[in-house]
Amino acid sequence: MATEFVERKRWLFFGLPFTFTKYYVKENTLTIKSGFFKIVENDCYMYKIVDVELTTSLFERMFKLGTVVCHTGDTTHPRLTLVHIRNARTIKDFILETSEAARLKRRTINTLDISADAVEDLDGMLDS
Repeated sequence: MATEFVERKRWLFFGLPFTFTKYYVKENTLTIKSGFFKIVENDCYMYKIVDVELTTSLFERMFKLGTVVCHTGDTTHPRLTLVHIRNARTIKDFILETSEAARLKRRTINTLDISADAVEDLDGMLDS
């Protein structure tokens, strides 16, 4: 299995890579680097990725592209989207397996963000 993927966001038209967004998928992190004049890098640790989703439209399938959506526990970007990339299914599977291995390695568990309102509602139900 590959330990790193580097993909570029592509135009949907013929899958040409004429954008300034790159995705780096490594064993420990997922990084999105975008921009030309102002470069912005967004990192997310693999253990924070909770779920991965693959979507492919008709045109994406025609040009062998796909979009991978990562649902994370990250506060700045709870949803990371890798748009119009090649090898989307392979990358999705890699992220899913690697994120699970990273959670087991760090001995973290999946937790839900419960707001104060939800806790108060739960307390009210338990008191009844």
